[in-house]
Amino acid sequence: MDLEKQKAKILLESLPYIREFYKKTVVIKYGGHAMLDEKLKKSFALNIILLKYIGINPVIVHGGGPQIGKMLKKLKIDSEFKEGLRVTDEATMDVVEMVLVGKVNKEIVNQINLMGGTAVGLSGKDGWLIRARKLEMVISKDHAPPEIIDLGRVGEVVEIQSELISTLEEKGFIPVIAPVGVDGDGTTYNINADDVAAAIACALKAKRLILLTDVAGIMSKGELISSITRRDALEAISRGIITGGMIPKVKCCIEAIEEGVEKTHIIDGRIENSIILELFTKAGIGTEILK
Repeated sequence: MDLEKQKAKILLESLPYIREFYKKTVVIKYGGHAMLDEKLKKSFALNIILLKYIGINPVIVHGGGPQIGKMLKKLKIDSEFKEGLRVTDEATMDVVEMVLVGKVNKEIVNQINLMGGTAVGLSGKDGWLIRARKLEMVISKDHAPPEIIDLGRVGEVVEIQSELISTLEEKGFIPVIAPVGVDGDGTTYNINADDVAAAIACALKAKRLILLTDVAGIMSKGELISSITRRDALEAISRGIITGGMIPKVKCCIEAIEEGVEKTHIIDGRIENSIILELFTKAGIGTEILK
């Protein structure tokens, strides 16, 4: 009986959070180890289904870097990275689209549907969902002229067709989106999944943006920063507290906040039920970034 009382208590404690998020949109970037571990994949699907059942609208944007790398290796296509981004020529783009849209996306959709949800897979080509353009990367160096880096078919978001996603939400579907965009000429681009998730969160005026990662969140001297403001996050970047691959993730979150998303979260996707723990508990498990 004590266990049953504890369960009831947990449910009652989550009620204010459920009320807060009811009928609101939560955009989740799904990536990292959570996409590879079978137990975590099932946990993720159940978390998403639970959100939908209690009246919250989850929208998933997924990555797939390890899966792309594995397929390129299998096909004996060399990969080159510049500034942490995969150089994407036409042959690589074909593999990226095949893996992200044809394999990873459908696996996520299938997992959610098998466990009781109703998910629909999309790429940026569907209904002009993600309008893109070629990413122009310029690197400034001290005492040297700027260096222009050609990443091939790597793109950036120009516009999100939010009506398509909203329609699916209203009809009870869970959108699962592959980060592949297209320009006005029909050229396909590989786009960073974090950036796509942020752009979609802004377009939908989402209540939350959540990035699943393979780290606990933003760290300082080995300790997790559970909450940080936009201004303090920018200062932490300038002071070298936030470094490496965490910088673009934090900047992505800051841009979303500046465009109207209420809060953003960077959480550890390696923790089972991480989404529920972050949204429906007072302390959460990762880092929240707020205005």
